[in-house]
Amino acid sequence: MKAKKAILLMLALVLAVPLVACGSADDDKIVVAGKNFTEQDILAHMMASLIEAKTDLKVERKTFLGGTQVVHNALINGSVDLYPEYTGTGWTATLKQKTITDPQEMYEKVKKAYEEKFSVVWLEPFGFNNTYTLTMRTDHAEKLGVETFSDLLKHAPNLVLGSTQEFLERPDGYKGLQETYGFRFKSAKGMDAGLTYGAVKEGAVDVIDGFSTDGRIPAFNLKILKDDKQFFPPYHAAPIIRQDTLKAHPELEQVLNLLAGKLDEKTMAMLNAQVDLEGKKARDVAENWLREQGLIQ
Repeated sequence: MKAKKAILLMLALVLAVPLVACGSADDDKIVVAGKNFTEQDILAHMMASLIEAKTDLKVERKTFLGGTQVVHNALINGSVDLYPEYTGTGWTATLKQKTITDPQEMYEKVKKAYEEKFSVVWLEPFGFNNTYTLTMRTDHAEKLGVETFSDLLKHAPNLVLGSTQEFLERPDGYKGLQETYGFRFKSAKGMDAGLTYGAVKEGAVDVIDGFSTDGRIPAFNLKILKDDKQFFPPYHAAPIIRQDTLKAHPELEQVLNLLAGKLDEKTMAMLNAQVDLEGKKARDVAENWLREQGLIQ
């Protein structure tokens, strides 16, 4: 009986060896994620393709993973290693802090807070500020004489707001706008991010939450209203990465910082339009741009 137990123990040890080997192989895999809208899809593929080109690491892509809270939680629990985030989103939506209008101060404070609270590192920003805005059809805005958020206020009770569900719930979204400006729309419809621009273009809604780098704004002849009370904070995009991932693969900082300052608002809007209006795949758009910049072959 003792001999039989010894044989079984030896077999168990032998079988365990390849399992350990499989586990260690995962140490060379990086999971890159993105939120559920076009710009994030493009940025996630940019980072993933750049890592593949510049390192020996294996990359798993989890694009269109979900909204801010979903992707943030995935980063914190280790399901993903990095994703692109916006300073204003990190500061107000995730950390629940009051708006800061100075972009550099915002970046430094959100960077420090993320390292202390989440063990997450903010790398160098991509270069563009994709701020939230309120957007209308240009002809409708001109008819009502609306140029600013304050102009919109008196017409809001007769208008329908269309926005993402996340925007309706965020402190730097509709709730905050209500407190700062006193907005009370006729109704507020939660919609998929990909449907809001088409809805306002077709007149299904009157006003939408928009992103300043969205190529559909000029293409659909929409008007960006002026945030005259400067409610929305700066939203400079940057890669954020788990501290333990960066410690295990310090080369990632240098690789990802190759994107620092390379994208301005006009360029990002053009890339977004290639996906949203021309029907190109986000990965193809991202990799073509990387080639144009000489970052990959």
